[in-house]
Amino acid sequence: MEAEKFRMKLLTTVNDNINILQTHNKDWTVKGFIDIYKNIYTISVDTKVVSKIMELMLFPIIHKFAVDNDLKIELAEYQNHYPDITFICKDGTKYALDIKSTYRTSDTTVNGFTLGAFTGYFRNRQSNKNILYPYEQYSKHFVLGIIYTKQDGAIDEREIYTLEDIEDILSVVTNIEFLLQEKYKIANTRPGSGNTKNIGGITNIKKLKEGEGPFSKLEIDIFDDYWMYYMTKDMMEEGKPPYKNLKEYIEYKKKSPNLSVEDVEEEDLIVEDEE
Repeated sequence: MEAEKFRMKLLTTVNDNINILQTHNKDWTVKGFIDIYKNIYTISVDTKVVSKIMELMLFPIIHKFAVDNDLKIELAEYQNHYPDITFICKDGTKYALDIKSTYRTSDTTVNGFTLGAFTGYFRNRQSNKNILYPYEQYSKHFVLGIIYTKQDGAIDEREIYTLEDIEDILSVVTNIEFLLQEKYKIANTRPGSGNTKNIGGITNIKKLKEGEGPFSKLEIDIFDDYWMYYMTKDMMEEGKPPYKNLKEYIEYKKKSPNLSVEDVEEEDLIVEDEE
């Protein structure tokens, strides 16, 4: 299946099944955890917990999509392996899909996605370490993004509910929406939060949905080269990193070129995501 057709069909599929995740009032359908005695325990808005539950809820939908479109599907065996899902077309073409979630910080922005490592398998593209197939074997790398709003209201985690109380339990998440783009189109020019060596994502919701990150007007080769040679301060033995945004990168590459950047237009260089 051609890549853009794959992207649009999968995005349509998850949007058509959004009722699995949220009610007509846009509340998350998950209210908590239930035990064998039918006691319901509420959950807090822990981003890792929310992300994992949403991922598990989407797997049956995505599996049916694969079956309906004659695609082989393989899941990551371990939590820290890339990608979450591998699709294999009949001709052997592989598409990587990572499922990411984040919450809104305003009407127009989100907290941000992390888009996978820029070290390890990303740099050694023949490596099988922490990746199902070597990175170079994937024709495209997609991100299925889930955006949600944290629900206002007190969550009493000490309270135990029953099935009769389910309508009264506050959904900790509301207003869910999806986006599906190639990774390089929503990547930022700086790492994600924390000390991990992960590519950061842009935070503007409109640009995320439309795939309009700093690299979107450039060739994917520039995105790959930028992040393959990106250095954080703690990765340097001495001195400072050679670049921290696209403008500095282009100037650096012109001095020591191993990638053609001469035709890059000035207006295509966004220093970083605006937010």
